Amino acid sequence: MTIALRRALYVEVRAFLDDRYGDADLTLDDVAREVSSSRRQVQRLFEEDGDTFRAYLTRLRMQRAADLLEQTRTPVRDIARHVGYRQSAQFAKAFRRFGGVTPLQWRAGNRGTRAAIDAATESMAA
Repeated sequence: MTIALRRALYVEVRAFLDDRYGDADLTLDDVAREVSSSRRQVQRLFEEDGDTFRAYLTRLRMQRAADLLEQTRTPVRDIARHVGYRQSAQFAKAFRRFGGVTPLQWRAGNRGTRAAIDAATESMAA
């Protein structure tokens, strides 16, 4: 596969993830099937970008969650479901691991780690 074709496929994969990041059961196999590619080929796309599918999806979900926490008064449990977590406790743990504070602390304005989330997101856009 040429570099241009791989890049186009990667753009397609990321667009699909942008649309479906909230699906709790989203798997690498689902993505590969959607873009008519193999699981391994999609894995390679992320590896070539110095990433993994799971890490990219987690960063995407945490960025969307951080935005929702800042911009809405939506309950945390609803935000958790919106970004693909079935249980709010699991989401809160992941958010804290990623952002350094709980979702409620983030909402309250303790966003000292926003730079970390933004930096992670910038690497996704590259």
